[in-house]
Amino acid sequence: MRRTKIVATLGPASDSEASIRRLIDAGLDVARLNFSHGTHAEHAERITRVRAAAEAAGKPVGILLDLQGPKIRTGALKDDMPVLLQNGASFTITTEPLVGDARRVSTT
Repeated sequence: MRRTKIVATLGPASDSEASIRRLIDAGLDVARLNFSHGTHAEHAERITRVRAAAEAAGKPVGILLDLQGPKIRTGALKDDMPVLLQNGASFTITTEPLVGDARRVSTT
């Protein structure tokens, strides 16, 4: 009995029900959907296709929803220039919207 699971990320080249069925026939156990790309409606349609292909193949197929995690980004910097931090100097990271400099920067 095989214990290792085969996981494949579905994308443009493997999005049709026929393509998904071929993956299942080749041993696919889990279909991964990358939520960093596409809309929720597109993923809902993709899930429907996976379920239909799995039923046609007579095999259970799991669905892995790879959800986008938080994206923490710094805000704009003065003159769009890099900031050189000085050893021992204070540097503040804030959620207050502001243009960053060598003393502080905003973040999302």
